[in-house]
Amino acid sequence: MTDLQQSAFQRSARHRVAIVIVTYNSGDVLGGCLASLLPSDGVDITAVVVVDNNSKDDSVAVALAAAERLPVRSVQTGRNAGYAAAINAGLAALGEQMYDALWVMNPDVRMRPDTLATLADVLKESGRGMSVPLMLNSDGSLQPSLRRMPTVGRALAEAVIGGDRAGRIGKLGELITDPDEYERPGEFAWATGAALLVSAEVVRELGPWDESFVLYSEETEYMLRARDRGWKLWFEPRAVVEHIGGESHVNPTLAALLTVNKVKLFRRRRGRAAGSAYYAAVLLGESVRAVTGRRIARASVAALMHPSNPPRLAD
Repeated sequence: MTDLQQSAFQRSARHRVAIVIVTYNSGDVLGGCLASLLPSDGVDITAVVVVDNNSKDDSVAVALAAAERLPVRSVQTGRNAGYAAAINAGLAALGEQMYDALWVMNPDVRMRPDTLATLADVLKESGRGMSVPLMLNSDGSLQPSLRRMPTVGRALAEAVIGGDRAGRIGKLGELITDPDEYERPGEFAWATGAALLVSAEVVRELGPWDESFVLYSEETEYMLRARDRGWKLWFEPRAVVEHIGGESHVNPTLAALLTVNKVKLFRRRRGRAAGSAYYAAVLLGESVRAVTGRRIARASVAALMHPSNPPRLAD
C-alpha cells in the first residue's frame, strides 16, 4: 500500500464495504445472515453479491427478497463450483465498483451492528491487509478460528496428543484453542475464512482465489499468499460474529476434502521432502482416530491413501 493510498483510507469518513456471500442449499440460514447486515455507523455497504453454487432450495429467492433494504444481486455459477470459484465470480460481478474493503462471509454467519466498522478501522493501520473477528458458536461459546503456520512438528503434535490439547500448549499446535489467546488483538498466520475483511489493495494485488482448492484450504492459500507479500492478518476480538458452523466434523466427504487439501497446500508451499513428512504426520493422526471408529477419520485415511480418486463435492 502506498503512503498516498494509506492516507486516503485514513481520511475516509465512512468505509465503503462490498460483500460476497457464497451459498449452496443455504436457504435455511441465508435469511438470518442478510438480516444481520444492519446499518452501521461509519460503514456504507456498497454491494451484496450472493453467489449461488446451483442450490436446489430457495437460496436465490431468499437473497433477492432482501433487495428491498440491501443492494443485493444474485450470481449463479450453474454448478457446485466450490468456495474459491464462487468468490471469484462475486469479484467479477463487482467489476470496477469502488470499495475500500471486501467482506467475504458464509451464509451461516451472523453479524453484530458494529462488526464491519470495527474490522474496517483495523485496516487503517499500515501493513494490515486483512482482519478477522472473534467467532462464537450459537450458544455463545468460543469457536476457535485462529491458526499458526502449518509445520510438520505441529501436524505431528496434533496427531499424537490431539489438536485441542496441542493448541493449548504454548505454540505447539496449528489451531489455537487456548481461550486466553482470543482475548487480545494481534497478528496471526491465517484464520477461518467464514468471515474475512480484505482491503481493496490486497484484493487487487493478489488477484483471483486459487480454484484448485475446491473447498477448504482456499482461504489458507489466500491468506498465506498475502503474508508472503508482506501483508498482516489482524485478529480483533472487539468485532464479533456468530458462526453456526459447517459439516466437516460430521460429513465424511467434507472431512476428507479438508484433510487432502491441507496436505496438498503444504506440499505445494514447502516442497516434496517436507510435504512427505507432513503427509505422514497427518496420515498418522487420521489413522489413530480411524482405529477408534471415527467415520470421518476413516474417510480421510482412504482419501490420503488413494490420491488418484479424490473426494468430490455433490452436484
